[in-house]
Amino acid sequence: MIKHILSSATLVLALAAPAFAEGDAEKGEKVFKKCKACHAVGEDAKNKVGPVLNGIIGANAMHNADFKYSDGMKAKAEEGLVWDEETLGAYLTKPKDVVPGTKMSFAGLRKEQDIADVIAYLKTFQ
Repeated sequence: MIKHILSSATLVLALAAPAFAEGDAEKGEKVFKKCKACHAVGEDAKNKVGPVLNGIIGANAMHNADFKYSDGMKAKAEEGLVWDEETLGAYLTKPKDVVPGTKMSFAGLRKEQDIADVIAYLKTFQ
């Protein structure tokens, strides 16, 4: 009985946790084209409507001191939001759910693999 309960609990936890596939940076570069209107990465990257995303993985919510963030992002930064893979994955899925009041108008990426690929691509700019 206890064994059955434990295995059921393990299954529920596994299904509840978002499972992002392993990302492909090359494919992520292609998906990132959707982001390029507002964001840049790379050695000569400059802020646009959105901040430069170099070094975003593991960074605090307001990682770019030269960018003017929304009040929503400021509030999340004060709460201690860090852009780890899980949080960034959730944000790329539905930005306004993770940061209410964000200025980011992008609706989000629909495919888990696209999200994993973009994160893999962003990791190349650490």
